[in-house]
Amino acid sequence: MSGVAHQRRRRGAAESLGQIVLVFESVIVFLAGLVVFGLKALAPAGLPDWWGIVGGAVVAVLMIAVSGLLRHRWGIVLGWVLQVVVALAAFLVPAILLVALVFGGMWAYATIKGASLDRRNARLQAEHDRANGE
Repeated sequence: MSGVAHQRRRRGAAESLGQIVLVFESVIVFLAGLVVFGLKALAPAGLPDWWGIVGGAVVAVLMIAVSGLLRHRWGIVLGWVLQVVVALAAFLVPAILLVALVFGGMWAYATIKGASLDRRNARLQAEHDRANGE
């Protein structure tokens, strides 16, 4: 080690709040996949029952991966796409619509209000820098 302290990247409110929502939602989505498997909700579509677990696990892993990409605008867009995927799962098990509404609302709040807070903080920082001649 060179002895130089590594400074952590400053995360914005939208990124921080979005990460919290996606990580918690990933747990619920995985459990919803188990419910789809247990209820054999995919059987009418002709797919094996175990695809509920696979689908829930894949979406859960994608949510965790996307939570690390929220510093980019396209990461936020991918988060919205995942919210739509969860909402579409309500066609298999209607109770998942409740999950989609709750977490979709939290995701909307995290991204919209978080971006608003980030803009406000940037404006305040710029005013501070101007006032101190930086």
